[in-house]
Amino acid sequence: MEKEYKEYSYFDEDPKKGWGFILALAALLLFTFMGIGLDLDEYLQHEALNIPKGYFYLIFSVDALMILGIVLIFFYRKIGIFLFPFMLLMHFFMHNYYLSTFLYSDITNLFLFTGFGMLAIIPKWKFFR
Repeated sequence: MEKEYKEYSYFDEDPKKGWGFILALAALLLFTFMGIGLDLDEYLQHEALNIPKGYFYLIFSVDALMILGIVLIFFYRKIGIFLFPFMLLMHFFMHNYYLSTFLYSDITNLFLFTGFGMLAIIPKWKFFR
């Protein structure tokens, strides 16, 4: 007398990338590029602002890993879901620690990731490898 339990799914089971998924990632990418633009602007003014060049190797590496995280999310890789917010927080804290700047683009990007991003990512979780 073995009971069979069905797996209940409250989300759409389609592995196809819908407009919500793509637009959520596009919004994340937009605000990521806004942060990169700020980094590039600081690099161009690094002598006037007295910022050491070594800082920019770190911050541009973090920027590249943020973009890699978004690309990995697009291709349904779980590592991208962990890589992107970790690098986003690193970016925010590096600006806050080294330059004493509070980046609203990073905070907005984090809210987009936890809000719209998770609404688009969580339903597709079982398709991630």
